[in-house]
Amino acid sequence: MKADIHPQYGPVVFNDLASGEKILTRSTATSDKTIEWEDGNTYPVIDVEISAASHPFYTGKQRIMDTAGRVERFNARFKGFGGKK
Repeated sequence: MKADIHPQYGPVVFNDLASGEKILTRSTATSDKTIEWEDGNTYPVIDVEISAASHPFYTGKQRIMDTAGRVERFNARFKGFGGKK
């Protein structure tokens, strides 16, 4: 690798704002905000809106939508659209 062209790769804490879970990992992302981790060290923290800890796909807590009513309304609204003239 060429020297001095790659971003610094180091420990970063990602804070999931939806669930409150914090994950210590390594990344090239940086932040001015810091947090003291469980090991006593201070790391940069990056706030994220959603992660695997709070996303419905990963948690299995998906909202069930009223698809039958929505489909019926759609079909009623566009029943004559695109038909032969």
